Order: sequence, then structure tokens, then C-alpha cells
Amino acid sequence: MSMSGNLRKVGNLRKVGNLRSVRGLRKVAALTRRGPRVDLSHPARSPLGSSVVKCVTYRKGVRQTPSRDGDLVEAVEQVRKSDDGFVWLGLHEPTEREFAGIADLFGLHPLAVEDAVHAHQRPKVERYDQTLFAVFKTVCYVEHAELTATSEVVDTGEIMVFVGKEFVITVRHGRHGSLGPLREELEGTPEQLAQGPAAVLHAIADQVVDDYLGVADAVQADIDQVEAEVFAPEGARGTDPGRIYQLKRELLELKRAVVPLGRPLQILAAKPMRLVAPEIQAYFRDVDDHLKRVTEQIAAFDELLNSILQAHLAQVTVAQNEDMRKITAWAAIVAVPTMVCGMYGMNFDHMPELRWQYGYGMVMGLIATACFTLYRGFRRNGWL
Repeated sequence: MSMSGNLRKVGNLRKVGNLRSVRGLRKVAALTRRGPRVDLSHPARSPLGSSVVKCVTYRKGVRQTPSRDGDLVEAVEQVRKSDDGFVWLGLHEPTEREFAGIADLFGLHPLAVEDAVHAHQRPKVERYDQTLFAVFKTVCYVEHAELTATSEVVDTGEIMVFVGKEFVITVRHGRHGSLGPLREELEGTPEQLAQGPAAVLHAIADQVVDDYLGVADAVQADIDQVEAEVFAPEGARGTDPGRIYQLKRELLELKRAVVPLGRPLQILAAKPMRLVAPEIQAYFRDVDDHLKRVTEQIAAFDELLNSILQAHLAQVTVAQNEDMRKITAWAAIVAVPTMVCGMYGMNFDHMPELRWQYGYGMVMGLIATACFTLYRGFRRNGWL
């Protein structure tokens, strides 16, 4: 049976009886224990063959490792009864059918479930009864050998987090933003995990904002490179303005991920919530401070790119004016012999110096002197 079938079965059996629900959960737990712990960036790599990446139980900040079939399920039931731990379930791009059983099992709100499955949401924090639902935009810097007018600089994804009294469910969309390293880091600090699901929510928000800082630094390097090329001696002719526009578009994508997160973090840091203890809210204020720093960086980058683009357009205009001045100067120099030769090319009998022995030499000398004088004058004025 497929994983989606197992999850639907779990949701349906729960309505019939707790015993049968436990048996369904045991099937999910057994699937979860197949294969070693891995860091997944795409469901095709999942040894589970489904959207479920990890399902782990923590009690007093310590990970509970079942020694035989059914131990994990028993631990989940004990968490619900004893109120001394929580379950962390990680998913990657689940379908509606795969998520239906999980939603029934944990009593998730249908609107939040719809957002988690279909993604493409703005960063936000919403409260549904006893569950907190948070959406974070993840970003990743795309390495490139050379910035072009079509280069992808910033790639975005999403992480949805359901936080309840005894569970944390993370739903990830995109090929980056894996939470495996974060999970291992938290397991190394049991005192932090012992603070409950809100501590996991803070750790995810902190990692997302730290990624913003790293991407902002990488984008700044690209901006510095473009700026140096624009103000190089041949910047007006050697710089493609499409590169500047592309960098602005990628910066806009980063801005759409970062700026809307400000309000949700303020809510988590200041608004009283039953699921977020006051001591955890102090850490959210620190994350909010980091986010403000990134927001200010992005605003500065946007202004700098506008200035670079305007400077480039001004350089192009100056270069075109210089070309026009050179063309005008040479046209003025060529006009002198054209005028003289045109005048002496007329077919009239009585023209001065036509029969003079030195007439040709005098006219050639006059033309050369006038052209040289004009050339010196244009050179002195910077036209040539």
C-alpha cells in the first residue's frame, strides 16, 4: 500500500476507534524507520518513497529512539497523555491525499492545510483554535560563473510550520531549505528542545533569516561587480544594461520573501500566545532585529542599483555625445575642401585664377591651411 493510502487509513481509523488508529500509526512509524537518517532536497531522493521525511518524538528535549516496532507509536500516545514531549513530523511537497490523514490525526484546520499543500503563500502567522500556523519564504543564492541578462541569482521556496501543544509539523516546498541539519543541531542542545514546539518554530525562523543574511551578502558581491564594470573606462560600451535589470528583478524576488515576514515576527515576538512562552518570545525579538537588518540592506541595494543604472545611462548619453561631436568636427573639416572644389568646378569662363600659373597650388594650400586650422581648433576644444 502507498504512503498516501496509509495516511488516509490512519485518519479514517481514528474516527472508528483509538486501538485501530494506533495500528495505523504503527504502519507510518514502521515506514519512517526504514533506512538511515538523510538530508533530503527532493522527494525523489526519499528512502520512504513519499513526502514523509522524518517523524521523531522528543521527551524533555531528548530524542526517543524506538527499539522495536510500535515503540514510537507508544511514545506518541504517551506524549498525548503525559504532556511531557512532542512529535516533530517533516514533510516535503505532500499531495492532498498524502496530507489528509495527517490533518485528521492532528486536527489541522482545512484552510491551513490548503495553504500548506498548494504553497505560494506570503509569509504569515495565523492561529486556528489550538494550532499556530506559520509560513516562511526560504531563499537560496544560485551560484553562477558570470552574471548575464538571464542569470538566476535568487531561488525561493517555502516552509509551513504547524505548531500544537504536542506536535510540530513542517511542510517544505522547493529544492533547498532542508531542515535536517537544523534538527541535528537542536538535538545537540536538549535544553532548547525541552522548551517545546515553540523552540522549534524559533529555530526555523532563525535559520530562515540567517539564510537571508547570507544571500544578501552574496547579492552585494554581484552588485559590487556590476558597479565596478559600469565605472570602468569602457563601462559605457562594455556593460550590458540587461544585467542590471536582471539583478533588480532578482533583488525584487528577495524583497518579496523578506519584507512581508516583518509583521509575523513582530506578532510572535510581542503578542501573548499560549503556544509561545514569554522566554521564547525574547528570542523571536532577536530574529526580528536580524530581519530588519536584511530589510535595510535590500532597500540600500535597490537604491544603489537605481543609481548604477542611471549612471550607466548617463555614461551612454555622454559617449553618444562624444561620437556626435567627432562626427560634426570631421564634417566641418571636410566641408572646406568640398566648398572650394565645388566652387572651382563650375563651368564659367571668367573665374579668378583660372589662367594663373600658381592658382592650383594656392587653392590646395588654402584648403590644407583651413583644414589644419579647424583640426587644431577642434582638438583644443576636446572634440577630436
